[in-house]
Amino acid sequence: MEKTKCLIIGSGPAGYTAALYAGRANLSPIEYTGLQVGGQLTQTTIVENFPGYPKGVDANQMMMDLRQQAERFGADVRDGIVTDVDLSKKPYVVTIDSGGKIEADTVIIATGASAKYLGLPDEQKYNGQGVSACATCDGFFYRKKVVAVVGGGDTACEEATYLAGLASKVYMIVRKPYLRATEIMKKRVEDNPKIEILYETNTLGLYGENGVEGAHLVWRKGEADEKKYDLPIDGFFLAIGHKPNTDIFRGKLDMDSVGYIKVEGDTPRTSVEGVFAAGDCADSTYRQAIVAAGSGCKAAIEAERYLSK
Repeated sequence: MEKTKCLIIGSGPAGYTAALYAGRANLSPIEYTGLQVGGQLTQTTIVENFPGYPKGVDANQMMMDLRQQAERFGADVRDGIVTDVDLSKKPYVVTIDSGGKIEADTVIIATGASAKYLGLPDEQKYNGQGVSACATCDGFFYRKKVVAVVGGGDTACEEATYLAGLASKVYMIVRKPYLRATEIMKKRVEDNPKIEILYETNTLGLYGENGVEGAHLVWRKGEADEKKYDLPIDGFFLAIGHKPNTDIFRGKLDMDSVGYIKVEGDTPRTSVEGVFAAGDCADSTYRQAIVAAGSGCKAAIEAERYLSK
């Protein structure tokens, strides 16, 4: 069986940064890229808020640069999916989709999270052309434009409030006749003159020639007074939550009720020693590339310290 000092699962900013630091620490890490090579960032177009790129950078290009940088320092980056892990004894055993198994002294989990979508075909059609699941990432492109946010929880209220600072108008499309959000967040959106809340409203689809130009909506769907109408908008933001990609670790590591891996305080240490979590699989709060990269660095440093003990 193949052996490694450090095995990294996932290839977003967290995984690649962990591979870069582990490589420079002479750990000769093996990294498996997973289903989405480059992680969630590859779903966006231009990244403008990562330090060091004054003109912005193509997200896919940035991930390729990170990969090459990790490889330059000896990281063995492989395309493949980890299908199972045995963390019950050391060294840990990781199973790959090709059927191979690898023994690892340390494991860094950087499997990220996935935004929840409504499941409309138009969401994929217009992805990166008006459809976004991250206001902090893409809101800047909608300055003085009209946008809609789908959702009625705290995340949706946060995104709507953030977008109201940039856009000329923000609609909140809320399925229920009320907001699920906490009182303080509710008050914030209700008091904002730029935000209009469309209660009891569902999205049927999107339309537009070159990107999103509007949404097909229905008010009180299935009721006697149901009303269908079109709402002209420039951007459609999903804020119905994220799901961490951590199913294969269920029952093997401590997680919260949603599935985010629990870490010790401000460290990347998990409930199993020698196993570290970095990036969005352990971060339900910030979900930014720069934060994920920083946590990947921390995970690699912790792995190196653990091994030297």
